[in-house]
Amino acid sequence: MTEKLCVIDGTFELFRAYFGAPSLQTPQGEERGAVVGLGQSLLSLIESGEFSHLGIAFDSVIESFRNDLYEGYKTGEGIEEELVGQFAPAEEMAAALGLRVFPMIRYEADDALASLAAQFSPKFSQVVIASPDKDLRQCVDGDQVISWDRMRKVRYDEQATIEKVGVAPSSIPDWLALVGDTADGIPGVVKWGAKSASKVLAHYLHLESIPPNSEDWEVQVRGASGLCAALAESGDDVFLWRKLARLVQDVDLKTTKEELRWRVPPDESWAKLCETWGASRLLKRAEKAFSSSS
Repeated sequence: MTEKLCVIDGTFELFRAYFGAPSLQTPQGEERGAVVGLGQSLLSLIESGEFSHLGIAFDSVIESFRNDLYEGYKTGEGIEEELVGQFAPAEEMAAALGLRVFPMIRYEADDALASLAAQFSPKFSQVVIASPDKDLRQCVDGDQVISWDRMRKVRYDEQATIEKVGVAPSSIPDWLALVGDTADGIPGVVKWGAKSASKVLAHYLHLESIPPNSEDWEVQVRGASGLCAALAESGDDVFLWRKLARLVQDVDLKTTKEELRWRVPPDESWAKLCETWGASRLLKRAEKAFSSSS
């Protein structure tokens, strides 16, 4: 049997469910709509039968080591308490569904996904990173490691990544350093836009390889002299932006290939959770999915 690993951005999936799934109050009066919505999403992956192994990572704490490097990096400020309160139950639900769960604290969920892809890629026919985040496309490797935007139903191998962003996966942290990433609080370098960054990095690959004098550039870019001046004025900041954008691929996640294998979970634990939340529809769907996978 072909073995394929799917690693899932649990934080994104939970956010998506929070803003897209209907509210569900437990008999105890706690909101669990996002958790149940996430459960439905995960069951669709199980039902597809495409993946033999499944892992999911969550930002159990929104802040990470990157906040120590740059005070403007994203924080949990502004996130609704009702959503924050569903992270722990979401992790519990994913584990009860039979997925290997990685609750991240010092590192981010993206670092866990990058590390899983890097460390387990040789052991699978393919690793699929289920997340629309463009920073995770730096992990793409040929068609061995691909990223998957489930909302838009688009998968990005290396060629598709180059066509979408304009640079190779290894240059994406450099690209984000120049362009910025508002979602993560990375400001980028003034005057540099997506097109200019893509054109320059498609040729030079990395920041340190860009000639400081535009007259030495081997690519024709509009406003090159101004771009050079802006890059010079950014000083060491642009390298800090790249460090923030570069995902850690060697996090010790203390897991094995066998622990990532999806198995039908014990009926009692899953049924008990659904009963606690009052999620009868989710329970019925899970029972059907489990019976067909047995």
